[in-house]
Amino acid sequence: MRHFFSIIVPVYNRPDEVEELLASLSTQEGSAKFEVIIVEDGSTKPCANVVQVYSGKLNIRYFTKPNTGRSDTRNYGMKEAQGSYFIFFDSDCIITPQYFLRLEENLNNSYSDCFGGPDAAHESFSAVQKAINYAMTAFLTTGGIRGGKQQLEKFKPRTFNMGFSRKVYETVGGFNDMFGEDIDLALRIQKAGFRIVLYRDVYVYHKRRVSLKKFFKQVYIFGTARINLALIHKGSLKAVHTFPALFLLGGIALIILSIVVSPLFLLPVVLYTILLFTDALIQTKSLKTTLLAVIASYIQIIGYGWGFIRSFFEKIILRKGLESSDTLKRVYK
Repeated sequence: MRHFFSIIVPVYNRPDEVEELLASLSTQEGSAKFEVIIVEDGSTKPCANVVQVYSGKLNIRYFTKPNTGRSDTRNYGMKEAQGSYFIFFDSDCIITPQYFLRLEENLNNSYSDCFGGPDAAHESFSAVQKAINYAMTAFLTTGGIRGGKQQLEKFKPRTFNMGFSRKVYETVGGFNDMFGEDIDLALRIQKAGFRIVLYRDVYVYHKRRVSLKKFFKQVYIFGTARINLALIHKGSLKAVHTFPALFLLGGIALIILSIVVSPLFLLPVVLYTILLFTDALIQTKSLKTTLLAVIASYIQIIGYGWGFIRSFFEKIILRKGLESSDTLKRVYK
């Protein structure tokens, strides 16, 4: 069975990223048919010229709109989409040449109305980008919840590499304006009775355009999002989601005990660091990237954990409720 895919990409001031994304889409193998919908979300640095360059190589439709945030921008793209199956990428993704060839094979062999794929680091990525990729995908840091080979939680697709059928869209609707909007949608899709599948070989190269400083802010937001989701979807909070917060609290306790009682209390932290270093070195095969990966891993755990703890205190203990859409827009920028 052949599908007509609508690729939907929200963009905010990222013409260089869009150029790399479109370049990768122009070299797709196989005979899959797709359109590319670029939605400019109130950018001051539009990518119109880049789109024009690839308009003869790809079936592209380009839209501009006032800045309303990524959820509304993706919803805008779906309203304009003509395909039978919607695919979502972030603008900082590079798509592997076999992506749609493998996707067609997976859909034909094991069809699902909703799927997600993992991400990987391209060999051209900087050491920081590779280190952040490790921190976001390693079992030792995230428990494999983003599509790793080992997983502690049932997979939920993320919008850097996610797709679902038009039937899903017509049944469930689009993205809500909130933190964790992709997981929220995946949970709604699941509750509606649709099957969600992880296609491990349908991966993308995700550049993750952040520095280590910005990475902390990003994972902090992920931590707050988990509490949002717990409030909206009862029973969605799993033990694996609390690990970074418990790690942070436990680490602080161990540091205090090492100062007050004995340095031996730091032994668990040392052992964990050795495990991280060894695993990162095996995976990245680079000493520089490994050292950065260890730093990024601690940033991932501490940032997420602090966001989780603070959000839990404010929203559950103090009952302040969810963030406003204006807050989300500022984070998106």
